[in-house]
This record gives sequence, C-alpha cells and structure tokens, in this order.
Amino acid sequence: MFRKPVERVIQGDRAGICITQFDPKLLERGLVATPGALPTLFAAIISVKKIAYYKAKCMTKAKFHISLGHATVMAKVSFFGLSSADGSTEKLSAVDFSQDYLHQDELIDGKPTQGEDALSIPAVQFALLEFEHPVTCVKDSIVIGSRLDADIHLNTCRLAFYGRILKAISTKNYAETLLPSLKVYKNKTREGIAERAQDEFTVISRSLFKKESNLEGFVGLKVVLSSGEEGVIEGGFGQSGKFKVRVSNGLKPETLAQLSVKKRSKSKAAEAAKDDVDVSVEKQPIAIILSFKRYVYDPHKKMMQN
Repeated sequence: MFRKPVERVIQGDRAGICITQFDPKLLERGLVATPGALPTLFAAIISVKKIAYYKAKCMTKAKFHISLGHATVMAKVSFFGLSSADGSTEKLSAVDFSQDYLHQDELIDGKPTQGEDALSIPAVQFALLEFEHPVTCVKDSIVIGSRLDADIHLNTCRLAFYGRILKAISTKNYAETLLPSLKVYKNKTREGIAERAQDEFTVISRSLFKKESNLEGFVGLKVVLSSGEEGVIEGGFGQSGKFKVRVSNGLKPETLAQLSVKKRSKSKAAEAAKDDVDVSVEKQPIAIILSFKRYVYDPHKKMMQN
C-alpha cells in the first residue's frame, strides 16, 4: 500500500495525509479522531488508588506529574473520599454531584493502621486534577500520577497513584461554573464557654465568636454543652461577641446550679480564708460545642449541619 492512495483508514493503520497550505514545522505531534472523541481538558475528576511501593505521602494541594493520553503535565491534586456508609460504592463510573464527599488531607492507602477504625477508611477515593496546561485525551483515560522530579539515583518508586477519569472538565472557568456543585466538605468544630444561666432554658455564652462577627449566619445552629444538654443558638447578647443558647429541654439541676453561682470577690475570698472557711474548688467551665461541615468549593462558605 506504500505510496498508493486509499479511500479510508481505520484505527491502527499508518497513513500519510496531505494537508494543503499547512506548514508541517508548526506541528510536533497531533491526533486525528472523530469530532468530540478527544476533548481538551483543563481539569478532571478521577477515581484514585495509591501505589503500594510509593512510600512518601500524597498530600492535597501538592503538584504531581500526571500522565494521560500521549502527554505528561503538571497538575495540582485535591483528594476526597466516599465511605460505604455515605453511599453506594459499587462500580462507580461517574461522579455523583448530589452526593456528599469527605475532604482528605492526603491519599490513604486503604489499610487501617493499628488502633484505627476500619470504618474511618474511605471505601472509594477520588482526586480533582487541575492541570497547569490543557491536555487532550480520551474521556475515560487511565491516569498515572508520579514525582518525576525525584532523585533517580535513590532506590525508591516514583509512581505515586493511578486511576481513571470519571469526569472530564473541558471548560476553562470550571472553578466558577462546575466546582461549586461538587459537594466536598470538611468537618469543623468551634468551642465556647457557658458564662451564666439567664434561666433554666437560656444560657449566656462567650468565646465562640469574635466581637466583630456577624451572628446572623449562626442563628438556629445546634450546639452541645459539655454537661450533655443540647441547644440552639438564639442570637447575640450585647456587643462583645456573647450569645444566647436556648436549651429546649431545660438545663440539668447540677448544670443550672453551677451556672447560677456568682463569683466571689477577691476580698470576700480572702476574708473567708482568714476565718478558716472552706472555699470549694472551682469546677471546670462548661463548654459550648458547635459542630458543622463546610463545603470546600462553596463560594458563600455556608455552614451546614445534619
């Protein structure tokens, strides 16, 4: 078939194609495919597994060499996971944007360490790859992440993880259009102090917010007292960052007693000591614990509770 014209070529054939008015010096390597079969990607979401022989940590926001298609490009990597308790993990072939995913600081090798709960290990792990340069490849390409800048003289594996593309992202402004719908969350906890009981259902608290904080976004959020009661943030109290907690079932008698005791002045405490009066040891303050989750890609940074 050499130097003979043919009517068609198929996958696997080698062919010389004459393109008129085109300077071949402008093209180093190209791809010929059915229109739409090879999208140009600015980012991608992949299923991911760590390579056992890679001993270093794969951290979120780190940069890796990503090999896919016929190219190797640098990309920033962000890991997140899905446990079997959060949703089905059988034969995932796409990313479910209605599902909540837990943010991970690093890629986990899938084996619980000694003393670690197996349920804390995600059943499926994913990675968001944000490429430094656009790359053209098949939508479901196999992906290999590596650290090719590591010292080649060291006896270590440079291949870090592998996976397959589940979501090819071909829009340049994906950070504004697509990522806000990806529900990757972090668990957050804040802790304040119960200062005093206004009545058996209301607690005045402090040290959870700054003086200049706007408390409107926190009203209605559930909190837990370290003494066991559950309550809801009712609103601010004064101008110093204090707030009210409404305990609908009422405070326990011992909690109410502790929060109702007024502190003695130093002079009275000194007088009591002189008169050999027993001064009871001050109890630990009662903490107000606010637990919530915040979505990583939410531009409004809203706080959510189950």
